[in-house]
Amino acid sequence: MAAGLFEGQYVWHPAADDRVLATVCVDVRAGRWGSAREALAETRGAFGLRAHRSLVLASEAADSDLAERWLAEEPEPEAALLWARVAVLRALRAADARDERAGALERIALSACDRASGLDPADPTPWVARLAMARLHRLRDPAPQGLLTAPPGPWRLFAHVLSLDPWHREAHHRFLACFFARHGGSVNAAWDVAAFLSQRAPADSALRLLPLVALVESHDPARRLAGRVWEEPPWRSTALALHRNWLPTVAGGRFTPVLDLAYLAHALVMARRLSEARAALVAMGPYASRMPWCAFGDPAEQLSRARRACGLPVPGGP
Repeated sequence: MAAGLFEGQYVWHPAADDRVLATVCVDVRAGRWGSAREALAETRGAFGLRAHRSLVLASEAADSDLAERWLAEEPEPEAALLWARVAVLRALRAADARDERAGALERIALSACDRASGLDPADPTPWVARLAMARLHRLRDPAPQGLLTAPPGPWRLFAHVLSLDPWHREAHHRFLACFFARHGGSVNAAWDVAAFLSQRAPADSALRLLPLVALVESHDPARRLAGRVWEEPPWRSTALALHRNWLPTVAGGRFTPVLDLAYLAHALVMARRLSEARAALVAMGPYASRMPWCAFGDPAEQLSRARRACGLPVPGGP
């Protein structure tokens, strides 16, 4: 389904319009890994696509023994990568649920990441998987110069990922999450890190969205005029710059970056820039993500409200 078309229903699957990935997800759910091998092998060197596919496939494989069976039969980089992704996902779920097995699962995940990075040292993805667990321990490396709050964090691990891929999207988002208040950071630290990272990125990079991600994370509906924050000049300017510089590049990608588009569309709607928001929503087509909409209520209802405000169709009609 083309991203620009809307046929009356939202598509919530994270594969979006990566048709290869969507097909592989079906195979993984059925316990088959042959197509997963091919889908991941073709992403060697395409680190953004490799991160995206391996993360989606891990979410499909995490509740089965597919990753373990594949690695036992074919101990190759793609099998090791999926196993690392699955092991990290299980460790994070256990930690968030305060499961007594969390410590053991984290040790397994760290070993899996080491194995995957050893099989393919040039691939940043295993290191990004390790970075996803950094929030569990509040690593305290000193911050570089240029941050007002100078927040300590997993800066050395992040720097290693950047040495392999300077603009790795997932790495930046994982790193920023370490500074969220719910992970032991603070609102000001998250804003500071988001601004620092986004200002380093090229003008046409999706990483310029990071301040908008931090803004959604800090949203407090109990605060007076909380919904008007996006109208303030710094946030509105950030969203408009993304509309101008990044949005035109989306059509040339290997898949529709639904989550990034959703953050942009949401920010533009909240800033009352409906013409620009419409363009971001059209670029999303029928594909939908829970964030950022679920931070403000039911995600389907919030997305539909945004589409109606921009004069676009929604499921079930007007």
